[in-house]
Amino acid sequence: MLVVTRKLDEGIIISDNIEITVLEIGRERVKIGVAAPKDISIIRKELMDTLNANVEASKLIPKSALEAFLKINRF
Repeated sequence: MLVVTRKLDEGIIISDNIEITVLEIGRERVKIGVAAPKDISIIRKELMDTLNANVEASKLIPKSALEAFLKINRF
């Protein structure tokens, strides 16, 4: 992991096409801006962690139970 110290309005560049800039520094939070091409997906880490946990949990459900659930709820 690369650790850098940045001040307000300073930033870093990743792979020539992603720029991360410090926009605001508060008491307990830092607001950052990310400028990247539209074809690059940007998602908060906690949302990705939740998504991955949901995917893993769904793999534990037996297929027959899922089919029964979908049949009952008619999604």
